Amino acid sequence: MTAPVQRHPLAAQAAEALLARIRAGEWGLGHRLPGETTLAAQLGIGRSTLREAVRELAGKGVLDSRQGVGVFVTALDVTEDWDAVLRRASVTSVLEARLAIEAEAAALAAARRTPNDLRAVRRALAGRAVPGRSAEDHVDADMAFHRAVIVAAHNDVLIELFDSFVPRVRTAMVDMMRTRPPASPEADHAAHEELTEAIARRDPRAAAELSRAHLTGLKEAYT
Repeated sequence: MTAPVQRHPLAAQAAEALLARIRAGEWGLGHRLPGETTLAAQLGIGRSTLREAVRELAGKGVLDSRQGVGVFVTALDVTEDWDAVLRRASVTSVLEARLAIEAEAAALAAARRTPNDLRAVRRALAGRAVPGRSAEDHVDADMAFHRAVIVAAHNDVLIELFDSFVPRVRTAMVDMMRTRPPASPEADHAAHEELTEAIARRDPRAAAELSRAHLTGLKEAYT
């Protein structure tokens, strides 16, 4: 039997004890926990404290309390907050994630884009070609182009992922534009023009390859 929880606050300690047992594999995904009386006795706490502990873990997505049925394991650990993951991630990691997402998004955009989508991509392409702008404005215009491509993919999840990446990567991209600008801005813009034309002619394979090549080059320039 698990040793009773001794320290205060009891509910928080009970939640930690339950989570530790889940992490250890005592209860698998979808498994029902022992009854309230049994579990409270094992932890050395009252039933009301146990309910509070269960509520805490339910709020974190680990447990699901079903009235009249029992408490079930819905995750094997607490999922870390997405913003916290991005704050900790290196810029290289974020660029690798962008590469994986945007290559697929470019292919989907080529397959699914509407005439309005194509016009939006072309407008964003023209927007990033304005000469003499600051590094910040250039990065913002470039991000607007890549977002237009993702919007053309018609996948809300991809849009949300991209929007979560932008704040994390923007400062690094501005710094890179200042210290290590593209050796040939003309060639860099031409790569974006080629991607636009692949989307225009509905060529998913070419669009994915062009997106992948561009972001791989960006990653190599940063590292």
